[in-house]
Amino acid sequence: MAYTTIDDPSAYFQTAIYSGSNSLQAITNDGNSDLKPDWLWIKQRNGTENHMLVDSTRGVSKYLLSDSTIAEQTVTSRVETLDTDGFTLNGASNPVNALGGTYVGWQWKANGGTTTSFSESGSNPGGTRQTSSESGFSIISYTGTGSAGTIAHGLPSTPELIIFKRRNSTSDWDVYHKSIGNGKRMELHNEAQASTDTTFMNNTLPTSTNITVGTSSNTNADGATYICYAFSPVQGYSRMGTYVGNTSTDGYFNYCGFRPAWVLIKCYTGANDSWIIIDTKRNVANSMNARLFPDLANAESTSQDIIDCLSNGFKLRTADTAYNGSRDYLWVAFSENPFVTSTGIPTTAR
Repeated sequence: MAYTTIDDPSAYFQTAIYSGSNSLQAITNDGNSDLKPDWLWIKQRNGTENHMLVDSTRGVSKYLLSDSTIAEQTVTSRVETLDTDGFTLNGASNPVNALGGTYVGWQWKANGGTTTSFSESGSNPGGTRQTSSESGFSIISYTGTGSAGTIAHGLPSTPELIIFKRRNSTSDWDVYHKSIGNGKRMELHNEAQASTDTTFMNNTLPTSTNITVGTSSNTNADGATYICYAFSPVQGYSRMGTYVGNTSTDGYFNYCGFRPAWVLIKCYTGANDSWIIIDTKRNVANSMNARLFPDLANAESTSQDIIDCLSNGFKLRTADTAYNGSRDYLWVAFSENPFVTSTGIPTTAR
């Protein structure tokens, strides 16, 4: 059995850090492979601008904010283009390109913006899907039916992370993660713990072929438009997991099967704890402290070490209850390097 099918994760995920110029500028990735992003998530690091999310299905003029429930906005003066190896920013008054601002742009590749259409059938929504079966990522745009139905996700295995957002109206960001079980959801824009909601996915777990949506207005109101980002794990490239905190700086080790490039963490059994994102571009040592908060517009925090980035996973290095209390936590990670390549070459810690 191969250790991984993806020897170079930079072909499917990359992080770019840059400084704003208040003028037209192209941001070029520096990974081993060129990556034209299909999903681009930008956050100002030294200020309180909102997180801005665009994708190649909706187009770069359509953006959503992970820290807000507002409907999709249309603005032509932020991201200009998604490029062969990065993205270009407009020079107009621009919250993602302001002079003196420092920024991070997280980027995922799906199918180069090429979508497959599917038609409404009975209670099943219709829409479009673009999928990378290699990296286990689908961007699904659909129109709700108001009745429980299914959507084929196109992924190589059952998705373990699904993020929903209604586009045409104010609504929650509903999140399914395999750890929280059936009939429960998280909210990406909110620090709340997992809550029971049998309507957002009709109390039905995703399968190897379909995602089920119920009658919730957040996921399937009749005639409403939605975007869905769905991920299935790929050995050596991505993994979704959980841990129980131990309130110690000698915290739990989370096995990934790769050296992480990007880690998302959230406590799901306690309230008032924000989501956090840590990546290896903003943190240059194994011990990582620079974090941003998907549910908050806050600037980057570096107040404490959170994790050690290791060759095959990450280890908790904080006793902070937000990340390592006596509670349950979920995580999502994407790879910088597989632990062992398909030809048997091992990686090391940074």
